[in-house]
Amino acid sequence: MLIAGNWKMNKNQKETKEFFKELNKLLKTKNKILLCPSFPCVPVARQAASKNIYIGAQDVFFELKGEFTGEVSVSQLKDFCSFVILGHSDRRHKFSESNQTINKKVRASLKAGFNVILCIGETLEEKTTKKTNQVLEKQLKESLAEISFSSKLFIAYEPVWAIGTGKNATEEDITSAHSFIRQTLKNLFGKKTEQTKILYGGSVKPENSKEILSLKEVGGVLVGGASLDPKKFAAIANYKK
Repeated sequence: MLIAGNWKMNKNQKETKEFFKELNKLLKTKNKILLCPSFPCVPVARQAASKNIYIGAQDVFFELKGEFTGEVSVSQLKDFCSFVILGHSDRRHKFSESNQTINKKVRASLKAGFNVILCIGETLEEKTTKKTNQVLEKQLKESLAEISFSSKLFIAYEPVWAIGTGKNATEEDITSAHSFIRQTLKNLFGKKTEQTKILYGGSVKPENSKEILSLKEVGGVLVGGASLDPKKFAAIANYKK
């Protein structure tokens, strides 16, 4: 089970140290734990987090170096991170990131040895017009084009309509989407994808995390707002089957 937290553009270095000072005491689990701060806080997070906590980045560029002002490369992150989140809905919808750009980032990250969490998910309009499976299939196929199977690949299903909106996906919504993703992965890479973890992300909090994590096809969660509070995140992370 992978319990991951995405801080988005929150916390400075002092707040990051304070967070881990408390979280380190609260964690009592064999689950794999991952926190993804924004770039300036990645090094201090690595120093402050206990050794059993993985640190990841929220994005990365696909070129190793060069004239790309404002970007960060895999080689610059490798000393601090073992995971990277790619294709998050914020990147897709607020920064107009295409499947083709995400594909380049996935390829560069896997080549550099990173664990990759590829985020996919539909908007409310796409859900109401019953295009969920169509959208998920397109995002998977195009984001993973010309990529061989990797045990370092994780998928996060994040319905855009359930992120930070207070709207919750039903167990049926989650199970249906995860089962479709699993089948699509098998179509792309074969039976070896049976071990690929598919995470759920979308207003995950202590109040609903146990029910979500108990679902058959759910291999973990990607937590947003609740990951900013060490007590709330620990309550989710300490899940036992």
